[in-house]
Amino acid sequence: MRRSLILFFFLLISMAAFSQPKFDHILYGAAYYYEYMPYERLDKDVKMMQDCGINVVRIAESTWAVWEPQDGKFDFSKLDRVLNAMNKAGIKVIVGTPTYAIPDWLAKEHPEVLATTPNGKNKYGARQNMDIASPVFRFYAERMIRKIMEHVKDNPAVIGYQADNETKHYNTDGDTVNKQFVNYLKAKFKTTDSLNSAFGLNYWSNTVNNWNDFASMQGNVNASLGTEFSKFQRKLVTDYLAWQVAIINEYKRPGQFVTQNFDFDWRGYSYGIQRDVDHFEAAKAFDIAGVDIYHPTADRLTGREISFGGDMARSMKQSNYLVMETQAQSMAGKQELPYPGQIRLQAYSHLASGADMVEYWHWHSIHNSVETYWKGILSQDLEPNPTYEEVKQTAGEFKKIGDHLIDLKKKNKVAVLFSNESLSSIDWFPISDKLNYNDVLRQLYDALYNLNVGCDFVSPSSKNIEQYSLLIVPPLYTASDSLLERLNKYVENGGHIVYAFKSGFCNQNTQVRSSRMPGLLRQACGFSYQQFTNIDKLALKNDPFKKDTANYVTDWAELLVPETCKVLAYYDHPYWGKYAAITQNTYGKGSVLYFGTMPSKPLLQKLLAIEVKNAGLETADQQLSYPLIVKNGVNKFNKQVHYYFNYSGGAKSFVYKKNTATNLLSGKEIEPNELVNLGPWDFIVLEENKTTN
Repeated sequence: MRRSLILFFFLLISMAAFSQPKFDHILYGAAYYYEYMPYERLDKDVKMMQDCGINVVRIAESTWAVWEPQDGKFDFSKLDRVLNAMNKAGIKVIVGTPTYAIPDWLAKEHPEVLATTPNGKNKYGARQNMDIASPVFRFYAERMIRKIMEHVKDNPAVIGYQADNETKHYNTDGDTVNKQFVNYLKAKFKTTDSLNSAFGLNYWSNTVNNWNDFASMQGNVNASLGTEFSKFQRKLVTDYLAWQVAIINEYKRPGQFVTQNFDFDWRGYSYGIQRDVDHFEAAKAFDIAGVDIYHPTADRLTGREISFGGDMARSMKQSNYLVMETQAQSMAGKQELPYPGQIRLQAYSHLASGADMVEYWHWHSIHNSVETYWKGILSQDLEPNPTYEEVKQTAGEFKKIGDHLIDLKKKNKVAVLFSNESLSSIDWFPISDKLNYNDVLRQLYDALYNLNVGCDFVSPSSKNIEQYSLLIVPPLYTASDSLLERLNKYVENGGHIVYAFKSGFCNQNTQVRSSRMPGLLRQACGFSYQQFTNIDKLALKNDPFKKDTANYVTDWAELLVPETCKVLAYYDHPYWGKYAAITQNTYGKGSVLYFGTMPSKPLLQKLLAIEVKNAGLETADQQLSYPLIVKNGVNKFNKQVHYYFNYSGGAKSFVYKKNTATNLLSGKEIEPNELVNLGPWDFIVLEENKTTN
């Protein structure tokens, strides 16, 4: 009986630790750094926040040296001032653990905490320069986390915690990491013979004959071993974040949550899958997923990055998420100020993908250091401006209609199957000098976005792949036999798959399969091939999709030999013209569309439109296309909500094709087949009048 009670007790703790938080209103706010202010103005800032409708701030995650100015000497006076002021004003607070930027005394007293990378030993100064696997770093980080949690946990303003910030492995590969990697390989492969066989280490005398002789990864040239090391480094991040969350969970009150600020591959803005983090695995420790999403703006604003980041965040835990950071004014590097109306458009775009919180980075623009021109809501004069006024307008609308928008549920029938392992291995063997894994993934995703096809993301470890009717698969270069067999069975049972080139090529150890390609996918795809080549730009014979100037493919060409498939397109080439470029095959109850090359963007969009229709998923939304973007979901009142966005500088109109609905902002009713007009960078939010079944 006593044992059962103990198990029940731990079950309750586990349920409390991992329950998805629910919010009764939209959280709308900004990061706030009282420590950065050039003069005392806390009361003024709080009053301005109240006046413009901000109801949440994130604090503390960047300033370890302020909280612990010397080893073991803690000073939370500034933190207390902010917490107490926010609590008095009714503004909620998310407290971040400040472990991603270490103080100078720690680097001086314990230089071993600075990570060793392929570029040598890190220097003090930049953030994220530490070795997250270092026991010494972990000791001081844990002490800091416990001290700050002890100090803030009972403050009624605190609703949640952010563990670390934009965490990655920072290329750490010093002695500590190398020893841990050897132990990881021992546990996985048991013997050096198994390791050598799995990774082909006999090549160039890389054979490991004794675990104690395992060489540093800094000189490694073996892609199989390198891809496995990347996987291990991502595991370091997963384990490190779970370690932090476990500490925070010891202190957090019922009703409080723990989140992270996951970020993405960076191209001057959020772009693709993060190389250094397995988002799905790392997110398991958290109560709710949190992300930062940055994107082009002004004439370059498309909404694609907002949608991509949101769909990925929502998919991490198959639930709603928090936007921990997004831009207010311009980002450093390209000083583009959003046009009037775009701040508001962007905020609603986050909600349309399932966000329950939107926070700007940050409240105020700082006056020095590397992020001086990463502009917040306020400029350096710290006074109200047009961005502030637009935030105020948006906050007022959220207060008015937010209960109809919070906790939006989305049920998509299309998913993008991404693979961290394929991303890493293609980094070793690039598609071309102009195209990498994330480029292909984003072009596939962007085509779905342009077509107004809602989608989720799944990974090879996802248990819910079979719930989708259509899978979109970027180059699945590295994959186990069991995954490929699972995908074949998925098609056989009635699923539809769009495969990009290079899929099925290597096993889980990035060893090329010793069979005709695409390996185990051959039966479901209905073709085989033995050769491939890089190309620049090549037309398809007879313009089969009627795309005129867009009738071309680029970068990569697999020379496909049809077996049971239908050939949709051949290469227009004097030597490669007898080979198929794009095929479609019926297999069991389902079908596979495969392109052995990279179609032009208009051609790719056409191909996906064909497959969406073939999968029986075409709706009225596909009658519209970018820059008119449609997002859908079901709200807490069990009513369908439809967002229509105009991502352009020109007026647009469309015919509303759904059930009678109410414009939530104006209160006006709209009927089926009614013409809707949207101004530049404008939108409308419609709630159907009847409840869903």
